[in-house]
Amino acid sequence: MKIIILGAGQVGSSLATVLSTEARHSVTVVDTDNASLNRLQERLDIRTVQGAGANPAILDAAGAADADVLIAVTGSDESNMLACRVAWTLFRTPTKIARVRTPEFQDHPALFDNNAIPVDFLINPERLIKDYIVRLMEHPGALQVRDFADGKARLIALRAEADGPLTGQPIRHLSSLLPNTQARVAAIFRRDTPLHPGGDTVIEEGDEVFFLARTEDMREVMSVVRRLEHPYRRIMIAGGGNIGGALAAALEDRFSVKLISNNPEKARALAAALDRTIVLSGSGTDSALLIEENIEDMDVFLALTNDDEDNILSAMLAKRLGARKAMCIVNRREYVDLIHMGSIDIALSPHNITIGHLVTRLRRGDVVSVHSLRRGAAEAMEIIARGDKNTSQVVGRRIDELALPPGTTIGALLRADTVLIAHHDTVIETDDHVILFVTDKRLVGAIEQLFVVRFGFF
Repeated sequence: MKIIILGAGQVGSSLATVLSTEARHSVTVVDTDNASLNRLQERLDIRTVQGAGANPAILDAAGAADADVLIAVTGSDESNMLACRVAWTLFRTPTKIARVRTPEFQDHPALFDNNAIPVDFLINPERLIKDYIVRLMEHPGALQVRDFADGKARLIALRAEADGPLTGQPIRHLSSLLPNTQARVAAIFRRDTPLHPGGDTVIEEGDEVFFLARTEDMREVMSVVRRLEHPYRRIMIAGGGNIGGALAAALEDRFSVKLISNNPEKARALAAALDRTIVLSGSGTDSALLIEENIEDMDVFLALTNDDEDNILSAMLAKRLGARKAMCIVNRREYVDLIHMGSIDIALSPHNITIGHLVTRLRRGDVVSVHSLRRGAAEAMEIIARGDKNTSQVVGRRIDELALPPGTTIGALLRADTVLIAHHDTVIETDDHVILFVTDKRLVGAIEQLFVVRFGFF
């Protein structure tokens, strides 16, 4: 597949890194900043073109005439939309994806049509990260939360604690601990090393354990590896931008929310727009303000400004002053790795969350969703099984009969509207949604090939 990425920022460069590792993709990155392009080309097997992505001559030089996909993720909504318009009008590029952050554009879906602004798929990182944080707030103690099967199944990452009933026990004891609930251990990471879970695998304290279960069963599932935490009630948000304001609006009916904005004018506008949120003018790094607003009583402190350093400092400060949990948005990959060794509980990476939604559109076959996990090292997928026993390598076969790549776990199936936790003797049927966990993203192509329907099905 020939893919053109417009923009070599955090999302564009991360996406280029992911796609260039898959042999079937030919990737070209376009940006006005030659230094950024040179850094990418030093470590990736890609083409680069310097220039404005909406310029017809630049798109032509990038190979738009025979490109399969254009992904416009520059910092300008207008440039992204214009590039899609040029690519369709002049080159008939089949698939156009654009990052559009401005809510007013997204409020008018009729704009995005091949006869108007030809964008096939819109990506809004701020909305994606806001929705993700909302799910985290629903599961105190969770490190990551991902939805599958239209929200009916959920994958959750937890840190095993010493007093967890399953800690120190083999995984086969899970069924006795949860006699009325079905769940599957999809993967285990021990000191950053992936372990393929089997019935005899023993959970150790500190392991990062990924569970897959029905969404309504998740609280009970969480109790097997750690003491259940009290639900969050009091939340403080530092940052009054698109993410902070939207998150406060989404949470204020269920939680007690305080929001800090360092822009007085923005603070006044948020105070008028939000019904129950207490809006404060100031800085999340101001210890006097945090103490005055009772930071020690906060269940969660969220640093959501557009400045990584401010986010890290304010989250560390809030944690030191007594906040129960501290989370922050971090865009730079180096900072994310450092945070996971420090006092901040969770580093939120908008571009990792965004990339999962982008990659979903590029996967072959009937891939429904893709989630990037473990800071991009692993991947969870939902893919539809098609065909019959003669035309498919998976349909009509037990899970233990499948030639799954190493490190791949099938966790659950969605059959009609029912979530079925997968076991070794579960037989896959046509139209099942199969939820898989892959610890090595280089094997994704082999998984997709496994689900390809042979000639004769249609």
